[in-house]
Amino acid sequence: MSAPNYAHPETLVDTQWVADHLNDPKVRIVEADEDPLLYEVGHIPGAVKLDWHVDVQDPVRRDFVNTADFEALCRRYGISNDTTVVFYGDRNNWYAAYSFWLFRMYGHQDLRLMNGGRTKWEAEGRPYTKDVPHFDTTNYTAQEANLSVRAFRSQVEAGLGATNRGLVDVRSPDEYSGKLLHMVNYPQEGATRGGHIPSARNIPWAKAANEDGTFKSPDELRALYGGEGITPDKEIVTYCRIGERSAHSWFVLTQLLGYPNVRNYDGSWTEWGNLVGAPIEK
Repeated sequence: MSAPNYAHPETLVDTQWVADHLNDPKVRIVEADEDPLLYEVGHIPGAVKLDWHVDVQDPVRRDFVNTADFEALCRRYGISNDTTVVFYGDRNNWYAAYSFWLFRMYGHQDLRLMNGGRTKWEAEGRPYTKDVPHFDTTNYTAQEANLSVRAFRSQVEAGLGATNRGLVDVRSPDEYSGKLLHMVNYPQEGATRGGHIPSARNIPWAKAANEDGTFKSPDELRALYGGEGITPDKEIVTYCRIGERSAHSWFVLTQLLGYPNVRNYDGSWTEWGNLVGAPIEK
C-alpha cells in the first residue's frame, strides 16, 4: 500500500506490496546499493542487481550511459516499456533514488521506490536469497534523455543570485562548511577545495527519513524544506558530491511534495570544488 497523502503516492510502495508481487511478471525489482557487494550477501527474491560503478556509467567520459546503452541494460534485465520497476537498496535508498531519477530521465514511466529499503525489509524478517534470476531479453525503447530533471554547471552558475532559484546542498554540515574535505572511503569523490556553492541551503538528505528508513510525513517534509526557503514556487537545484544523495532529495521534492521544477546537479561538488575560479562559500 502506498501513502495517499504524498503528491505522487503511486511512486512509493511498502514492503508488503513488494512481497505480494515477487512473482508478478509485470514487475521487475531492482536492487541498487551504495555497497554493491550486499546483493551477493542476499537480496529480495527475483531482484536484479544494478551496480552504479559499472552498469550506468560511461567507461570513458564522466557521464551516464547513452540512450542505446540504457536500452541494452533494460533489455538485459527483462524490462519492457510497460514494466513496473521497483527500486530498493541500502542507506535509506539513496542509490535506489538515484536509479529512479536516471530511469525517469530516460522516460520510463512506471517507477516505484520500496519505502524503507533493505533496512525495513530486514527489520521485518523478510526472506533473502542468493539466487540470481534470469529473464528473457525484451525489446525496450528509451526516449532521449529528458534534461529537465538534470542540472549542468553552466545552469547553476547562471542562476546564482536569482531570487526565484533555490539551491539545496544535501551533504553533511561538515561537508557544507568545508571542515570535511574528503569523505572517508570515497577517494574518487575528492575535491581540491571545501565549502558550498554560494546561496545554497544545507538540508542533509537523511533528514527526510525516519529511523527505520521510511520517508517522513508530507507535513514534516514541507516544514523541513520550506523552513529553509525551499518552496515550490522556485526553480530548485539539489546537489551533493556526485549526485546520488541529492537524487534522494530530488525524489522527496518532486514525487512526495510535488515541486514542479527541480533538477539534480549530478556534477555536484566533485565538479564545482575542482573548478578554477568557481565561487565558494564556507
